[in-house]
Amino acid sequence: MASYAEVYRRSLADPEEFWAEAAAAVDWETCWQRILDDRNPPFYRWFAGGRLNTCWNALDRHVAAGRGERIALICDSPVTGSIEHLTYREMRDRTAAVAGMLVGLGVRTGDRVLIYMPMIAEAAIAMLACSRIGAIHSVVFGGFAPHELAMRIDDARPRVILTASCGIETSRIIPYMPLVDAAIAEARSKPQACVVLQRPMCRAKLAAERDRDWHELEAAARPADCVPVAATDPLYILYTSGTTGIPKGVVRDNGGHAVALAWSMRNIYGVAPDEVFWTASDVGWVVGHSYIVYGPLIHGCTSVMFEGKPVGTPDAGAFWRVIAEHGVSVFFTAPTAFRAIKREDPDGTLIRRHDLSKFRVLFLAGERADPPTVQWAEDMLNVPVIDHWWQTETGWPIGANCLGIERLPVKHGSCTRAVPGWDVCVLDADAIGAAHEVKAGEIGALAVKLPLPPGALPTLWQADERFVQSYLSAYPGYYQTADAGLIDSDGYIHVMTRTDDIINVAAHRLSTGEIEEVVAAHPDVAECAVMGVADPLKGQAPLALVVLKASVDRPDEAIASEVAALVRERVGAIASLKSVLIVERLPKTRSGKILRATMRALADGEAYRMPATIDDPAILPEISEALAKAGYPQKEL
Repeated sequence: MASYAEVYRRSLADPEEFWAEAAAAVDWETCWQRILDDRNPPFYRWFAGGRLNTCWNALDRHVAAGRGERIALICDSPVTGSIEHLTYREMRDRTAAVAGMLVGLGVRTGDRVLIYMPMIAEAAIAMLACSRIGAIHSVVFGGFAPHELAMRIDDARPRVILTASCGIETSRIIPYMPLVDAAIAEARSKPQACVVLQRPMCRAKLAAERDRDWHELEAAARPADCVPVAATDPLYILYTSGTTGIPKGVVRDNGGHAVALAWSMRNIYGVAPDEVFWTASDVGWVVGHSYIVYGPLIHGCTSVMFEGKPVGTPDAGAFWRVIAEHGVSVFFTAPTAFRAIKREDPDGTLIRRHDLSKFRVLFLAGERADPPTVQWAEDMLNVPVIDHWWQTETGWPIGANCLGIERLPVKHGSCTRAVPGWDVCVLDADAIGAAHEVKAGEIGALAVKLPLPPGALPTLWQADERFVQSYLSAYPGYYQTADAGLIDSDGYIHVMTRTDDIINVAAHRLSTGEIEEVVAAHPDVAECAVMGVADPLKGQAPLALVVLKASVDRPDEAIASEVAALVRERVGAIASLKSVLIVERLPKTRSGKILRATMRALADGEAYRMPATIDDPAILPEISEALAKAGYPQKEL
């Protein structure tokens, strides 16, 4: 087996040969004419001239190869008390019927279909059905507010919306149709039809002229065959927040996407086609697209779709129950999920109640994996815990410990080294317009030399100029990740924070991620967030919001004092915390990312918009009250 160093060297020295070899893992209708089409930089295209179908690669080819009775998808829903197993043959047949349903509604290759679904089998089937006929799907997280949904409708202009009557958040039922009705009423672009999957816990009232019953249409549909499309044709649009308040539609192509995900399953995650692979995320996020639906199914794995939470469905042992019951080998989730579990079950009592003998590796991504959480997971699970780094825009990991190539030593606080194909460097964050690489160990802006490898975004939906301005203009010739960090002398990448979270304290540049790492090391701290807030003397000063472990019974003042002293000791006097506030919980997105920018705006008394992705809006008034008591100016929400 080749070493990581050799594979990485080859991926950069001859990327076309490297990715041509990787493309052999995918079925092609027509071979490509150019592996890398670089005739119109910075708009690079992979496998130009090639034709394929993503749904065929995810489902039909496995059935054709005699693996149709293998389980493709396990849908585990503790909120409804149900578990469903679907074979590759059953998935193919249902997907073909739903694809036929869409054709019957007038959907054709290149049309957009918006999917607004909970974590049920039909969400994955809807995505695959679109790819089967060459339609472009745009999944919006179920439960998004009407205004945010309306903006996505207006940008994608879908012919059809696929939705369900409701979603379930722990024990709370969220009716979807009032949200969909309000969004369609607000949107300028009106879909021709809205197909509603009626769930028994909340049946929706359907609009006579527009809405159709999913089950009736699927049962009557004529199954549709796979339609080959160009490798460079869009597979999906996935919206991510934009600085202007208008969401950015990240485009993913068919060919590069399939090749990159197939390669990553074997080489990054080290998973075999007959293993069970579970990603505890949502199909509304890129993680769900890549590693609940497309990656595992293209590779021939069994994928788990979980309609539940790490705590509360029913307790902090939910993950271990799923891993044990379904024989999960490789598990992928967000660090924030483990911090929640650690807070509720710090001694791992619930872990020891389950047989985890088939479980062999945990991957973390979504935000920085703080070393105390990683160490806790290693100690409790006794398996490798691999932090890896990627983004909605990249579609698959930029930095990781590639277990399918060579398992490298783990450094806590690092996502290990750049994944083959990604030419990662650190640029001077202040030298906008001048791509100046900094020395090993120095903090700067993490960037990737162009062209990006297959699977990364080729552009934004109908917004080429915005694509260049958002990602390629700050450092010509590089993709700007907007993450800050360093690469050490061993080539290990340390993602510390977002570039706008590098703070300037009395002319000293500090990383809030570095300070968070120290705060999280305090034995009473379950999770924390550090941000730079305005300071009249120093320009900026770090503020820490801290959530304590459930078992802690000590005065808040004593803990806050100890945390501040720990930061002074390990980071230096210049990093003296302006305040340490003990709070009950932190505001997060539904994918588990802490809303640091929102809290910073609150602390600085700045105007801000309620984040569309916030998991529980009721948390912000709690944070506002805590900040007000600490003397920070507050504005009305």
